[in-house]
Amino acid sequence: MSDQRSLEVSDLHSGYGDARVLHGVDLAVPAGTGVAVLGRNGMGKTTLLQTIMGLVRPESGRVVVDGQDVTGLPIHRIARAGLRLIPQGRRVFSSLTVEETLQISTRKTASPTWTPERVYDTFGSLATRRSNRSDQLSGGEQEMLVIARALLGSPTCLLLDEPSDGLAPKVVEQVSEIILALRSEGLSVVLVEQNLQLAVAASEHIYCMSRGQIVWQGTTHEFRSSRDVALEHLGAGAVD
Repeated sequence: MSDQRSLEVSDLHSGYGDARVLHGVDLAVPAGTGVAVLGRNGMGKTTLLQTIMGLVRPESGRVVVDGQDVTGLPIHRIARAGLRLIPQGRRVFSSLTVEETLQISTRKTASPTWTPERVYDTFGSLATRRSNRSDQLSGGEQEMLVIARALLGSPTCLLLDEPSDGLAPKVVEQVSEIILALRSEGLSVVLVEQNLQLAVAASEHIYCMSRGQIVWQGTTHEFRSSRDVALEHLGAGAVD
C-alpha cells in the first residue's frame, strides 16, 4: 500500500435531523488502493459515502482528500478536490444518448485525465451504443455509463455504492475487472457492496460497519482467513 492517502476520514459523525447515523467513523484509503465497506443493511454504509461526498452534512470529524480538508464544503468543491460518488441504482439521464451524457460530463480543463475518446477505448460496449438513449441500455451498460460519467471529472478517488445491484453474475465480473483496471492506473476506490465476491476481489482492505461504527478492519487476506468475522458482522448468508 502507498503511504500517500487519497482519502482520510477521521472521527466522522453525521445523521439526518435528530437521528445520528455515524458515530465516529475512521477510514483511510491510500492512493491507488481499493477499500471495501461491508455490513448488513441499515448500518450506515450509504450514509458514510454521502457524508464524505457532502450530500449529508457532517456534525463533526474530518474528511481530507489528497491533503485538502473538504469537511462540510459544498458538493462541487468536494468533487473538484478529486472525489466522485456513483450512487446505487444507476441514475442515468434517460433522455440523453450515451454520447450526450459523456459530452456534458466532460470536465473542461486544459489536459483532462479522461476524455470521451478514452472512455470509448476503455468501455467498448459504450462505443457501439453511443447513439442510444441511456434508458435503452442494459443494466450493465448503464453501470458502465455512470462510472464513465464519473471518470470524466478526472477524480482521484471513486465512491461506489452497490455497483452490482441487479446485475447478472457475468456482468458483475466485468464491473470487477473495470474497477481493478482503474486501480492499476492509480485511482483509489471505496466500495460499498453486498456482493462479497466482488468486494473481496476489488479491494485490499476491508472495513465492517455495524450501527454506524467501524467494528472490524483488516486486509482482504485477513478477512478471507476469518470466517467468524463474516458470520458476526455480515450474517450466515455471506459465507455460505
